[in-house]
Amino acid sequence: MEPTASFEKNIEVFPFELPRNLSRSVADSDTSGSERQAWMAALPLVVDDLARRWRLDLGRPFQPGGVASWVAPAHTEAGDLVVLKVGWCHDEALHEADGLRVWDGQGTVRIYDSVVVDTTSALLLEACEPGSALSQCMPPQEQDAVVAGLLRRLWIEPPTGHPFRTLQSMCDWWADEFEEKYAAVGSGVQLDPGLGRAGIELFRSLPGTAERTVLLCTDLHSGNILAAGREPWLAIDPKPYVGDPTYDPLQHMLNFPGRLLEDPVGFVQRMANLLDLDPGRLQLWLFARCVRESVDRPGLRDVLIELAP
Repeated sequence: MEPTASFEKNIEVFPFELPRNLSRSVADSDTSGSERQAWMAALPLVVDDLARRWRLDLGRPFQPGGVASWVAPAHTEAGDLVVLKVGWCHDEALHEADGLRVWDGQGTVRIYDSVVVDTTSALLLEACEPGSALSQCMPPQEQDAVVAGLLRRLWIEPPTGHPFRTLQSMCDWWADEFEEKYAAVGSGVQLDPGLGRAGIELFRSLPGTAERTVLLCTDLHSGNILAAGREPWLAIDPKPYVGDPTYDPLQHMLNFPGRLLEDPVGFVQRMANLLDLDPGRLQLWLFARCVRESVDRPGLRDVLIELAP
């Protein structure tokens, strides 16, 4: 969602533009006539309908953008700067709007309205200005502290009657995916059977042994944290689940493969200290997640060997 240029009110009319990452993802991953291709083809009309619904003066989409949504700055009828996010309904982001409403701007962007129609999820969001991603503004060690500070604020008790799924359900789903992929690859690229079995068993069992259950972001990393005016940093694009807070630093850590290769145990200790987590449990979670990712990211195999219990 980071803008490539400032957005001025009363912009000129422009031809409909797609985010480059979305176009590339659909071209690379979708077969002809897929549902996501049809969704993307309908985006000009969908976006126009949403602009009319919320009376928005739209700007060009942020580039290169994400792989599952069209996101652009806009001005409301009153002249306020907002962001329109039009997403392909996919399972991981099922409760993004619900999570943003529960957090109510405490560490995240605020949500003003949302609607789901067929395969489209649309959110009207607070705009972050200047909107620079944390990944572009600070060295890695300083990013750790910002991520940890936001996670501490996001880990709240889930409200009564909440719609959020459990971390256990996500881990079971991902473990099933791993086992299917792992069985399909040749034996020459498989992990040591003991390591693979131990890691995926941990991935399934760790959620059920948590001493604390909180609302999780599950996808907080420095590319999903933007510089803002209301607060120094605000999180975007959460994928809310409820469960063990020790899981939540993993995506941030996995976004630094070089640091993991250099000193995975030291990285675990640093994040555990910043978040007041049990380093032993965080190490088990990181080992299990590295096993789960190892089919698509073979570079993590040296990491998981060093982390193995």
